[in-house]
Amino acid sequence: MARTAQIQRSTKETSIVVDLNLDGSGQSSISTGIPFYDHMLEQLARHGGLDLTVQATGDLHIDTHHTVEDVAICVGEALHKALGDKAGVRRFASGSFPLDEALVSIALDLSGRPFVAWNVELPECLPLGSPAFDPSLAEHAISSLATSAAMTLHVNLQAGRNVHHIIEATFKGVARCLRDAVKVESGAVPSTKGILS
Repeated sequence: MARTAQIQRSTKETSIVVDLNLDGSGQSSISTGIPFYDHMLEQLARHGGLDLTVQATGDLHIDTHHTVEDVAICVGEALHKALGDKAGVRRFASGSFPLDEALVSIALDLSGRPFVAWNVELPECLPLGSPAFDPSLAEHAISSLATSAAMTLHVNLQAGRNVHHIIEATFKGVARCLRDAVKVESGAVPSTKGILS
């Protein structure tokens, strides 16, 4: 059975369509109007082994916050929907992920219980790209994605001076852990409760 999902979201602030295939080949087509964010979502697809399409328009004339948040919510909802009852998935994954001087550790559990621990103190930095991506939105994006996907996620910065490197290592690390956690190993739901809602 295909593990795919489409999510559509339309508000006064944003209009978004997300298509996701958990068992893809890392292909992506991302258009949020925020080039740096597009680049991070491309990392999520490529290193997560996901096929991901995101078409989003938002009130970028106000700022990038609404678009970043709503896209992350939609991607998280697509992950949750595509996983279905999570029968047979590996469920847990963790690792440390470098990008030059930056090193970020990630641990996640497809638990059905949304929880995010974000222990990343970013150095001072000007917004990235144009329209500008405020580096503080990285936490919001990752937290919104994880909460909507109903996962437990811990992100810890171990080293790093370059904000771009830290954020990119985080997205790549989350992607790689997702790739491992969604792998199907058996036919049973990996929980003594018999359910991962």
